[in-house]
Amino acid sequence: MQIIESFNPLKDEMIKVLNEHGEIVRPELVPNWDDKKLREIYELMIFIQTFDKKLISLQRQGRCGTYVSVEGQEACQIGSTTVLEKTDLLFPSFRESGVAYVHGVPLEKICLYWMGNEWGSNFEANVAPVSIPVGSQAIHAVGYAWANKLQKKSAITVSYFGDGGTSTGDFYEAMNFAGVFKVPTILFCQNNQWAISTPRSKQSATKTLAQKAIAAGIPGIQVDGNDIFAVAAVMAEAADRARKGLGATFIEAVTYRLANHTTSDDSTKYRDPKEVEKMRPFNPVLRYKLFLQKKKLWTEDFEKELTEKAEAAVKIAVEKAEKTPPPEPNEMFDYVFEKPTQTLEDEKQSLLNFLKNS
Repeated sequence: MQIIESFNPLKDEMIKVLNEHGEIVRPELVPNWDDKKLREIYELMIFIQTFDKKLISLQRQGRCGTYVSVEGQEACQIGSTTVLEKTDLLFPSFRESGVAYVHGVPLEKICLYWMGNEWGSNFEANVAPVSIPVGSQAIHAVGYAWANKLQKKSAITVSYFGDGGTSTGDFYEAMNFAGVFKVPTILFCQNNQWAISTPRSKQSATKTLAQKAIAAGIPGIQVDGNDIFAVAAVMAEAADRARKGLGATFIEAVTYRLANHTTSDDSTKYRDPKEVEKMRPFNPVLRYKLFLQKKKLWTEDFEKELTEKAEAAVKIAVEKAEKTPPPEPNEMFDYVFEKPTQTLEDEKQSLLNFLKNS
């Protein structure tokens, strides 16, 4: 069923399949997942939740650096990634630990990154290193997708960013380029309502963020980002469009950031805690759990089993990461270009001489 081309971001309501009571409202859009797959999706949700809590705890103990929580955005990250091919290349921002894990990045690598060990940027999967500059990864994704198109490769790219990213020049340049050259890419916005302390109401005057795609000549669609079925359905169609040569899609997944912006942030300084509590019943994990309960696929024992399994796996990953030595100082020069320039070689030698004589 075509839902992207027929969606009007100026008029239509966001795509929803699973409502906040765990009830299916658009059965024709439910992914064709059997009971085993449905339970596996919930296992991924619990796993990401467990990892999230552990990393926050490690930061508080001084065992890792500033961490960016995924809480509230599990459906966006798991729903969007689980329908992709492992050969597709993803370009994350700083809040995509769930995306990275589902796409095949070893958990200890994700831990390493947040611990400040640069070997954590060697993801060993088709996920680009974390992009801290807001919005810049959209340009990288579009450029790589264009290269794939020129080389007639089937892999597509996806860039992930927040609502704040849609206010950057890089985002508009990427979307315009994607429209002109019909590149096989997906621009995925997790609109969590807060760009650090800037609310969505002050981010853009547009009715939806999805409508920004109109000026670029590509489809824009708004989806309930707390609904894993809706996210998966729209993402699967967007990926199919890209593979068929129909070009890019801009997806606005409307969700909510339940945690602080990062562990260095205190959101009580700029948003009412009552707002957060009001949004908690709409969180994607609870919604999906209610759905599984109605299908008799969830029990307390099942939940306990998943939690214990996740805690054990996360514990092992953290231990591996903490035992991994950091890169040697001179290695910062070795991975900038395929072949180091003479300037880099000179700088590297200068550093080695300094370290030798210190």
